[in-house]
Amino acid sequence: MVNIVWLMMVVFGILVAAANGNIEIITKAALEGANDAVKISLSLIAIITFWLGIMKLAEAAGLVRALAWLVRPLMRFLFPSVPRDHPAMGAIVMNLSANILGLGNAATPMGLIAMRELQNLNRNSDTASEAMCTFLGLNTSCITLIPTTIIGIRLLYGSADPTEIVGPTIMATATSMFVAIMVDRLLRLVYSGRR
Repeated sequence: MVNIVWLMMVVFGILVAAANGNIEIITKAALEGANDAVKISLSLIAIITFWLGIMKLAEAAGLVRALAWLVRPLMRFLFPSVPRDHPAMGAIVMNLSANILGLGNAATPMGLIAMRELQNLNRNSDTASEAMCTFLGLNTSCITLIPTTIIGIRLLYGSADPTEIVGPTIMATATSMFVAIMVDRLLRLVYSGRR
């Protein structure tokens, strides 16, 4: 469906440009967009590499294990069906840690591992388990304390204060995570009441 929406937007843009006699603007916009995409991607590689290195150092120093121990009561509350020392729990904590640091790209591999491990625990492989639904909600709406990618983009485009978005980002993502947890709990109650 999203592909159809994008296709329609592109076709509509080309038709509007042709109707206005500015068809050459399509080629110019495509080339400039591709050029900007390459520049931004290369600039973000440095930022992502830096934070991935910090994550690897934190993991080697035992900080990830300490974080996992610290958030264990919350994880037990959110994922009661996942055994305490199951590999899914470690992958979930790593995924959420990367998301908290604003490293969505680094969080993706851990999210895939977490989903695979949760699927191994799933008794009905055709339907997502409660733990899988909870994890998806948390992964999508996770609080972000350091929005590194956005800060990097703002820095790249010469923002006077690239970090001024930290406060609003924390408030917005904390709200979204709280809502995701509440909706997950509410839907669990509704669904369990129907059984």
